[in-house]
Amino acid sequence: MTVSRSADGRLDRAHGALLGLALGDALGMPTQSMSPGEIADDYGAITGLLDAGPRQRIAHGMPAGSITDDTEQALLLAQLLIDGDGHIDERAFAAALIEWERAMEAKGSLDLLGPSTKRAVERILDGVPASESGRFGTTNGAAMRVAPIGVAASADDIELFIDAVVEASAVTHNTSLGIAGASAIGAAVSVGVDGGTIQDVVATAISAARLGERRGHWMAGGSIASRIEWARDLLRVTPVTEHSHVLRDLVGTSVASQESVVAAVALVAVSTDAWQTLCLIAGLGGDTDTIAAMAGAVLGACHGASIWPTHAVDQMQAVNALDLEPIARQLLTLRAS
Repeated sequence: MTVSRSADGRLDRAHGALLGLALGDALGMPTQSMSPGEIADDYGAITGLLDAGPRQRIAHGMPAGSITDDTEQALLLAQLLIDGDGHIDERAFAAALIEWERAMEAKGSLDLLGPSTKRAVERILDGVPASESGRFGTTNGAAMRVAPIGVAASADDIELFIDAVVEASAVTHNTSLGIAGASAIGAAVSVGVDGGTIQDVVATAISAARLGERRGHWMAGGSIASRIEWARDLLRVTPVTEHSHVLRDLVGTSVASQESVVAAVALVAVSTDAWQTLCLIAGLGGDTDTIAAMAGAVLGACHGASIWPTHAVDQMQAVNALDLEPIARQLLTLRAS
């Protein structure tokens, strides 16, 4: 693997990963949980950031460029990493998730915790230890927020890297599927930050997912590593015009890790235009904001911040009052320590 590990290059790619996460999230915000037909009727082809439309229930009334729980939870995780000198305190994380949802409810938002995270939080409130609360979490919540781990930790020692993923995932997704999905996305981001190619990051995502499947509580479900290999190879021999149909009909775009994580990594593997890849995802239907956030984080890590359209970055950062470069810089300090 040929990599470029200069400090400036790493910062650009780390910043690109966080921008890609947020931009993918914002692109998918108005279409999340909608059907392909509803998306086509309400928005047409997705080419940029859009206001939430009349049939968007979860993000109703949100303006173009707004982020959702995907980015907010990733930034929550990033701050805990920074405060914990590279480590996540399980109880602090659980408390932060509970506080986050209460704040969303107070605002009248329907953009709340996902099914696995919600169940874990309820278990914590019922007195279940944080170390046991995530034993049923199989959906993509851990994978959607794992990008800061990829920025803060090197994947050179992949087992050690997966230890960090488990530490950040176990509270809500302490299962073979949840950890495999988070390991795939996190390791892909990490290799991208180190200067790896698209081929490098996809190969590492597959390896990490296969190792991650051995962690946590075993849950029945298709192997994420094997499904990424299959979906990548399938998209490579499928005309680009048919990619959406293949992803919806064969891979799946639900919150299940073995669908959404697979779709994100497979699209990264065949991407020739990062922005267009995220726009395609936004029109797929299903868990569009999360799939686009995961793919955006990996593509941004590979290509750097300049890959993203300046107007979209400016709009997204203004709408959400975000400045992601200082966060990337602080996370990289943890990587170097």
